[in-house]
Amino acid sequence: MPRLFEELAWGRTPMGEISLRRRHDPTVDTEVYEVKLGDEFLMSSLFTVSEVELARRGLAPLTGEALDVVVGGLGLGFTATTVLADPRVRSLLVVEALEEIIGWHRTGLLPFASALTADDRCRLMHGDFFARTADPAGYDPDRPGSRAHAVLADIDHSPRHLLHPAHASFYSTEGLRGLARHLHPGGVFGLWSNDPPDDEFLGLLAGVFATARADVVEFDNPLQRRTAANTVYLAQTAAP
Repeated sequence: MPRLFEELAWGRTPMGEISLRRRHDPTVDTEVYEVKLGDEFLMSSLFTVSEVELARRGLAPLTGEALDVVVGGLGLGFTATTVLADPRVRSLLVVEALEEIIGWHRTGLLPFASALTADDRCRLMHGDFFARTADPAGYDPDRPGSRAHAVLADIDHSPRHLLHPAHASFYSTEGLRGLARHLHPGGVFGLWSNDPPDDEFLGLLAGVFATARADVVEFDNPLQRRTAANTVYLAQTAAP
């Protein structure tokens, strides 16, 4: 009989206590991996559709080969894994603020993590995505000033519901301009949000990027027996 609940890891971080849990969910008869930060649930392996769509939709507008991608926020790794499934991707840099989460992937606590850790195109880097965005040197300390073809972020709950107040400046015109400077012409910025589309934030994106839209991604929630939805914002710089 499968174990109903197990705490696989626990630690203290600058943003609060973090834990990785595994439980057997009888509703769907499967093992579910969940991450909590303080009293908040950050992510669950039961709901990954929108994280996957962040990568798929973020890469879809790009043309050409040898794509360099940056993902902000590692989480359970579903966005990053989907990026690597695209054969056009040459390199993936994942910037994660919590070293504990990187450790879960590297030590095998997450059975699906090998898709990232065994792929030599992928690097997991401990760092502050928001500070890297604001830094003119960019995301990759080994290649200062290098640009990406896509930057995909899944860190805060939404542009209004933040994990830390220090993230707020990113969701401003100046913060978004800083990100756009790290993209190639025709490059894409993708952002996951747990909230419905925010017209004010979409307006900020439209003021910085050549195009901007908010896609509603629906998925089945078997626990609540209803359809749930997240938002994926997509913005693209002007083509060369």
